[in-house]
Amino acid sequence: MKLVRQAKIHYLQPAWADGSSVQAGFTTRNGGVSRPPYNSLNLGFNTEDPSYNVEGNRSSLARAFDMQPHLMLTVKQVHGTDILLVNDQNPDLSHFQGVECDAIITDQPGIMIGVLVADCYPVLIFDPRKKVAAVVHVGWKGAAAGLLAKTVQAMAANFESRPEQLVAAVGPGIGAHKYEVDRPVRDAFRQGAGNWERVAKEVELGKWHLDLQKACQLQLEEAGLDSGQVNVVEQCTCCHRELFFSYRRDEGKTGRQLGFVLLK
Repeated sequence: MKLVRQAKIHYLQPAWADGSSVQAGFTTRNGGVSRPPYNSLNLGFNTEDPSYNVEGNRSSLARAFDMQPHLMLTVKQVHGTDILLVNDQNPDLSHFQGVECDAIITDQPGIMIGVLVADCYPVLIFDPRKKVAAVVHVGWKGAAAGLLAKTVQAMAANFESRPEQLVAAVGPGIGAHKYEVDRPVRDAFRQGAGNWERVAKEVELGKWHLDLQKACQLQLEEAGLDSGQVNVVEQCTCCHRELFFSYRRDEGKTGRQLGFVLLK
């Protein structure tokens, strides 16, 4: 994963995003117009940052990739398991903004799909053979419910993607050392996607540190992806104030970065 600057935009780029068929990455907080505490590239409307700042930041991101802002598609993320499938041309994507889901899959070139995060994990999946991409918002609920596996299955069912030929990237999120959870989270994992003993470490009675990054990696591997084809951002959002927004660190008063894919 390397840090790239495109126009004013700074983002982390997976090794497989060569630019010829796909552009993808994870924005940092730098390169926008928002004022503290949302400084500066806040891309989330679900904050108290004035909407004209967010619109300006989104326009800057779109221009950096030679596209129009209305071709950027984000949704209303609700920590669920629903997936939006975009498999035909849409001249205006604004009507999708209110759709409640936590993953998007598309085979349409020229539109940027993205998920907004500030501690949860953005995961990107790309099929270089079928030219299909997915973006997934993974918090503990999505991880416990196996949303990544469901997304891979949806790519296979709708586009004949083969899991062993997919590549992926797990973006920046909160590190296990900063993410303490309790029994309801443990129970959700044990009843759902599993791997609790491999992704959690008890720190005191009824409290665990949860490694969501590892949970994402394990679920991608279990879904059939080759571990060598999964790029990972190692930096913790909570620890790296200079690069990322963090909901926990900033007690909710913070912006949102974007995990995105743009098919060429």
